[in-house]
Amino acid sequence: MSAPAHQSPAPAVPGTTVEPTADLPHSEPPNGRRWPVLLLGLGVALLPAVIAVLQLGRIHPDEVYQALEPAFWRVHGYGVLAWEWKDGLRNWAVAGVFAGFLKLADLLGITHPQGYRAVVAIPQAALHVWSLWAAYRFASRRADAPGGWLAALLLGLYGPVLVFAGRTLGESLSAAFLVVAMEALDRREQPVRAGFLGGMALGLAVVVRYPSAIVVLAALMWLAAARRWRLLAFTCLGGLGVAAGLGALDWATWGTPFHSFFAYVRFNVLSGEAAARFGSAGPGFYVKPLLDAVPLWAAAAVPLGLAALRQHRALSLPLWCAALYTGVLLTTAHKEERFLYPGLVLAMLAAAPPVAAFITAQARPAVRWALTALALGAGLHVARDYPSGDLRDDQFRAIVAATRGGARGLLIVNEGLWGAGGYFYLGKQIPWLTCDWPHDNAFQHAMQDRRFNRVVTFEDRALEELQAAGFRIARRMGRETILTRE
Repeated sequence: MSAPAHQSPAPAVPGTTVEPTADLPHSEPPNGRRWPVLLLGLGVALLPAVIAVLQLGRIHPDEVYQALEPAFWRVHGYGVLAWEWKDGLRNWAVAGVFAGFLKLADLLGITHPQGYRAVVAIPQAALHVWSLWAAYRFASRRADAPGGWLAALLLGLYGPVLVFAGRTLGESLSAAFLVVAMEALDRREQPVRAGFLGGMALGLAVVVRYPSAIVVLAALMWLAAARRWRLLAFTCLGGLGVAAGLGALDWATWGTPFHSFFAYVRFNVLSGEAAARFGSAGPGFYVKPLLDAVPLWAAAAVPLGLAALRQHRALSLPLWCAALYTGVLLTTAHKEERFLYPGLVLAMLAAAPPVAAFITAQARPAVRWALTALALGAGLHVARDYPSGDLRDDQFRAIVAATRGGARGLLIVNEGLWGAGGYFYLGKQIPWLTCDWPHDNAFQHAMQDRRFNRVVTFEDRALEELQAAGFRIARRMGRETILTRE
């Protein structure tokens, strides 16, 4: 539904980039051409989940120990619970949902770790499909239907999205909910429905990752600055409904309403313990990750956005939220590359429509296809550098392979506890240890305990000592070597 021609534009917040937000008339492709486009979009939306399941590995230990491992513990009664789950810094929403799908896999007789990891990926894949559909709707108001589809492709094939969106990290889940919220709050029609949906999506973004409360505050500021009071009111109501659910969940699991939220704020914001325990860095820490993560097509959105200012003056909600969120990250002491991801996704959501509109407006098909290929290629290229850490995907695949069959105990050499895959990727209740060097106590214990008949060693560390203890090389997977003894 288009905004009336006489409607005055929303006021801009000083110092922010602005862009059109009114719904623009656009045409959908004919029915005969719509299904191929929808199938292509669905395939792109499912790619991150497929990559994560086939690749395994982890971007950060939280991917395993804050989501998959507590879910496994909830279903099977054993697992490694990180300190946050003992001190009550986490809520059970995400782990509870994953536990439900793990239980489903168990009922279906799926016992292979990669198999039930695929089942766990179902709700996250559905959420990502929803977020890319929201991205299409957001962009089609600014670039018509063809531009909307291209913008959704630019976001869906953006390197960090392909890497993160299938991962069980709070950043991954929260970013998807934020995209849904941005589209809902961008609507000009049905403010009651839009507000409830936007508020609930914002609330769920916070439930899965508490730092996303920064984006919630930014969005509420945007609504107030735009004087969209009715939308603001129902957004608050939708968010309060989710907050009530979180309070009830914490009450049922931790014994006090909002126990996990307040414990999280005390540890990470008020006490300074997060920086003391995990390290601190200055604002310059984020310079290289930001430069590595911004594709050339997003840089091209800057002049295109400035040109649009001559005709429209309306606030860019996702860009405003991304800027405020990233600004807060710069001021916090403890910094990690993955923290940037929600802000990057929101920034790309804002940048994609003007780029897509420019490309689809080109009269010559050859020019349109060439520019499309260049833009998509530039977005894919970013996956090489962000994040910069080692996924250890070959290690996780080796752990899964090593524990099949008659494995009675597993030693992982050249890896610590929090870098390993936990019982989730072992898939069975057997003793397992991690160590770095042959002189470590864990290594010596495993050599003497005959239950330990499987070893995975990274880059062949301690290979000679393992062979001297009776192990033989069974298989090599990338940088990993699997050894067995009987």
